[in-house]
Amino acid sequence: MKFKDQHIISMREFSREMIDHILNVAEKMETIAQGKQKSDLLAGKILAVLFFEPSTRTRISFETAMLRLGGDVLSLGSVDASSIVKGETLADTMRVVDGYADAIVLRHPKEGAAQLASEFSRVPILNAGDGAGHHPTQTLLDLYTIKRESHLEGIKIALAGDLKYGRTVHSLCYALSHYGAHITLISPKELSMPDEIISDIVARGAKVVETDSIEDAINDVDVLYMTRIQKERFPDPAEYQKVASRLKVTMETLEGAKPELKIMHPLPRVDEIDNEVDDTPHACYFKQAFYGVPVRMALLGLVMGAIE
Repeated sequence: MKFKDQHIISMREFSREMIDHILNVAEKMETIAQGKQKSDLLAGKILAVLFFEPSTRTRISFETAMLRLGGDVLSLGSVDASSIVKGETLADTMRVVDGYADAIVLRHPKEGAAQLASEFSRVPILNAGDGAGHHPTQTLLDLYTIKRESHLEGIKIALAGDLKYGRTVHSLCYALSHYGAHITLISPKELSMPDEIISDIVARGAKVVETDSIEDAINDVDVLYMTRIQKERFPDPAEYQKVASRLKVTMETLEGAKPELKIMHPLPRVDEIDNEVDDTPHACYFKQAFYGVPVRMALLGLVMGAIE
């Protein structure tokens, strides 16, 4: 497995062997991520962080990962203060920035932007989300969370919320198919998982069922992965409220859950998980956010050639 100088664009590019290697490296990075151990693994290296749409966890965790490994970070800052507003193309931006940095983290609102950027960059591109397309580093931290807090092989997992447009669940489905996952898809009909993704993951060995109710699945799963129902997708506010209230985790929802159930969420949440749930052993979403640091440390070390 050669990760040095490789772009990280989509989970479809990853074999199980590659995923397992990244997760194993991430586990070795945890004490550094926690600040308990110092590292200069990426000393002298520079990471360019180009975010063309808002982000909190992804951006900060990439920056933290680079700094924890002794490297430096260049940030695009506000798009409004960059040459983008003058009409500079993404291709030209990549051609310029790759001369300043050893790797580039890119988030862009247009699907396919990361792939396009990789065609013009001489340094590795790490896709931090491209529209409704892919978010591979989020998927890797999700897999790491499942591995650390539950188990991966044969996992029974429910994915709930916006499964049509949610890039996190699209990428996660592909990755879970490597582990013989039993996947329950929970969403309103108008936001269901695209048929082509279901066909792909079933062909890869995943077992899939669909429902529109969390209560139908909660008693039998090891992990419940919640996502935000996007209000902007509903022209009728009343219809949104009806759907949103049905896909919500409360203390009552958890009454029949397994004691070892873990609840995950890529964040930010709105009101799909009650705050009371935060104090239960089921809540795993804040740990999940932290796990982004060791996973992204592993990726940065691998693509920059500091780790085999």
